[in-house]
Amino acid sequence: MLNVVSRNIAHPILAGHPVARSLASRAGLISTTRALSTTPVVHNSSQGPFSFLPANKLEKKIGRGERSKGLTEIRGSYYNPVTYTYLNELLSDWGEFVDGVKFAGGSFSLMPQDRLKALIDMVHSHGCYVSTGGFIERVISVSGGDKATIIKYLEMCKKIGFDVLEISSGFLTIPTDDWVNLVKLTKSIGLKPKPEIGILFGAGGDTEGLESMGTRDPKWLIERAHAFLDAGADRIMIESEGITENVKHWRTDVVSSITSALPMEKLMFEAAEPAVFQYYVQNFGADVNVFIDHSQIVQLACVRKGIWGKSDLFNRVVTFKDN
Repeated sequence: MLNVVSRNIAHPILAGHPVARSLASRAGLISTTRALSTTPVVHNSSQGPFSFLPANKLEKKIGRGERSKGLTEIRGSYYNPVTYTYLNELLSDWGEFVDGVKFAGGSFSLMPQDRLKALIDMVHSHGCYVSTGGFIERVISVSGGDKATIIKYLEMCKKIGFDVLEISSGFLTIPTDDWVNLVKLTKSIGLKPKPEIGILFGAGGDTEGLESMGTRDPKWLIERAHAFLDAGADRIMIESEGITENVKHWRTDVVSSITSALPMEKLMFEAAEPAVFQYYVQNFGADVNVFIDHSQIVQLACVRKGIWGKSDLFNRVVTFKDN
């Protein structure tokens, strides 16, 4: 009972609740009600009880998602709510393998400010960055591209604690130069720009039946990715739709074109299903950057570390790094 009480009253929102204070007082735990530490706490599996067993060495996690390669970004609230308590527990157990948390779509815009801020601060306490989803598309659309409105949105994202701003245009037709200017503006405000690019128009909204509309040439994607990186983009998110999602057959030729033309450490691949991130690990190794659902982090961690996997990956994923 004491462990449950101490864990719950440490929650910055619950701590002031009369019931929580009463329980804490009886348990002698009032002193544990405090703000989250500003120093990231990241547990290391190399210090666990089974650390004597061999496992792959991965790039070290530092700062907030500043691992040089092998990053994992997980989806937060979108299909289902991802609450403070659940996410805190998930990152307490598996934070070593998570670099960033993304609020898909514009889900964060509907949350009370105090609860949103508490959630973002908690994610930071686990050494992870926090990213918006592609909500900038709606901001641009409803404002008619009004710069003052867009700046206000960016500044609020920065103020509330977001680190990364995803800049997608799956539903919009926007000139490349304007897209580049948005990347520069985002960076000037102190957020890390993360453009999302795909070969399928209308992608990014959990839509179906887009394949019949045709796809863009991979050169279109590559040219824009180069322009965004030159403008200061932190990383390029590769949209899965049209490549491994909403297609009859995976477009692995597109993946090859992208990885041949762009630096791997600057790419992050959306992997909507475990089979997709397994494909990326199988072909590019444990250091590939991927975006997955929060429910898949355990499976991906085991694959990266080389301790488990399906028959085509079991005991086959390896690394060669200094101790």
